[in-house]
Amino acid sequence: MATLLRRFIIEMLRVGLTGSIGVGKSFVAGVLAELGSHVLDADITAREVVAPGSPGLLATAAAFGNDIIREDGTLDRERLGAIVFTDADKRQSLNAILHPYIIAQQDLVMQKWEQSDPNGIAVVDAALMIESGGYKRFDKLIVVYCDPEVQIERLMHRNSFSREAAEQRIKAQMSQEEKKRFADYLIDTTEGFAAARQYAQEVFAKLRRLQSPS
Repeated sequence: MATLLRRFIIEMLRVGLTGSIGVGKSFVAGVLAELGSHVLDADITAREVVAPGSPGLLATAAAFGNDIIREDGTLDRERLGAIVFTDADKRQSLNAILHPYIIAQQDLVMQKWEQSDPNGIAVVDAALMIESGGYKRFDKLIVVYCDPEVQIERLMHRNSFSREAAEQRIKAQMSQEEKKRFADYLIDTTEGFAAARQYAQEVFAKLRRLQSPS
């Protein structure tokens, strides 16, 4: 992933965290933050880069029409989602527009963390990290996963989806098995929060040993 040369120049360990919808990725991110990692939610960054008047919002409107901007200047996420959700080509176009802005913002945040905690661990939590190629910027990649049936049940319960709607959302993403192939570390949340917390703690201990070898 990131080159050895970069590790000599920059001390902060950069870790990507990803996983499919409904697998418990946000829970794992929370545990890593509790343990002392600096954690950035890519969803927050994605909202920042389409703030009113931002280059990201203007570029998105140029591609998908000014109707996606509300009268108050904010992005109409529901309207944009309706355009791209069932069209893989349009989703890819949207990602190609926004990911450079998102990556630049994430890098800026990590640079600030590094200045204050050069020996720390930075974790970026992003659902599309593999699909966008963004995982290549990190020293290590954690993939969170769970049993497919558990994933469906969680989505149905959390989002009040029908089984068909849950399956449709899952199929719109890269499969869990494909994502697992890219992982340096895997965290299985099938057994619930207690087991997932333990697995996250074990992975954090490994990351800490990488960052501060004895």
